[in-house]
Amino acid sequence: MRYQPSLFLLYFSLIVLYSCKMPEGPVTLSGDVAEAEGWASEIILEGLEHPWALEWLPNGWMLITERPGRMKIFNEESGQLDDVSGLPQIYSDGQGGLLDLLVHPDFERNSLIYFTFALGTEDQNQTAAARAELHGNRLENVEIIFRADPKKSGNQHFGSRMAWLADGSLLISVGDGGNRPKSIDGILSREYAQMLDAHLGKIIRINEDGSIPEDNPFIRQDGALPEIWSVGHRNVQGLTFDKTSGRVWANEHGSRGGDELNLINGGANYGWPVVTYSREYYGLKISRKTSKPGMEDPVIVWTPAQAPSGLTVYHGDVFKEWNGDLFSGGLRGEQVRRIILEGSTVMGEEALTIGHRVRDIRTGPDGYLYLLTAEENGKLIRIIPEAQNK
Repeated sequence: MRYQPSLFLLYFSLIVLYSCKMPEGPVTLSGDVAEAEGWASEIILEGLEHPWALEWLPNGWMLITERPGRMKIFNEESGQLDDVSGLPQIYSDGQGGLLDLLVHPDFERNSLIYFTFALGTEDQNQTAAARAELHGNRLENVEIIFRADPKKSGNQHFGSRMAWLADGSLLISVGDGGNRPKSIDGILSREYAQMLDAHLGKIIRINEDGSIPEDNPFIRQDGALPEIWSVGHRNVQGLTFDKTSGRVWANEHGSRGGDELNLINGGANYGWPVVTYSREYYGLKISRKTSKPGMEDPVIVWTPAQAPSGLTVYHGDVFKEWNGDLFSGGLRGEQVRRIILEGSTVMGEEALTIGHRVRDIRTGPDGYLYLLTAEENGKLIRIIPEAQNK
């Protein structure tokens, strides 16, 4: 039989069309939502270069990371903005650089801050976490307390959000290493998300000094890395612990749709890439399955994509009607999603349209919401009640 190009193209087109249909599964896909009411925004600071994270010191000053490898300390009252010196060498390219930031809960006693960053070179790099003492605007006694293995190449999918748990242990997200056809030792990078002998595609849990908590879920399992807390993640870029409920929430990037909000439990498997609502960037489904016994279903699937980054649970007196709700930043969506919760059940969503790529969002000690935009001329923005804007 002679090869018929037109029949081949028709057959291939039908496969692509079928594969590009919205995947079906147990989770309702979240699309456009109504705009939230009663809020306004004000720009506090401009001129930041691809800012990634913000955090407060006990004196009210802010620390801000910039992805190219700089940390800033900002006094809003005076407008003073200074560089923090003493950072280690950082691999800065693409999605890699200086990333998340947390202050130790007992900072006033020990002066410790924690930050994540890309460590290495274009050919051999990894997500790393370090702690250091902050004295004025200088870091001292910098110590790397975690390195993700195996090392990978390229500048994609570092994950890199952190959250303190109530017991003082630290959660850190690690991305899966990169999009297809990115591979490590002949294995697609994404496949490592299901492998217990690799940190890629995981949330890990360590003590404040980098040691391993004795109650980690895989600590006694042969062949498993003892730091692993949860598995099956693609690229978690929002992670928060709700001190009131004790719940851990994470948002993560899918591939061409399929972004997820997940309720995180130690020892659980969140499916990537075995089950997913995502598609390859060229259109085909990554998996025929969106759900499977033994793997956790997402709480929300954002399709079309929001590219979620930054996540906070709101508790404060400024927006009392928002208490207990989640706020998820969106890079592609250029908005913040208010996720209305009743316990762990999502009751609905609203949008706070910012008009800029939102990289981080946090609840400030003053009860306002603060966010960073991801552009080269990045901004620090405060969300305030609409009445205060008049």
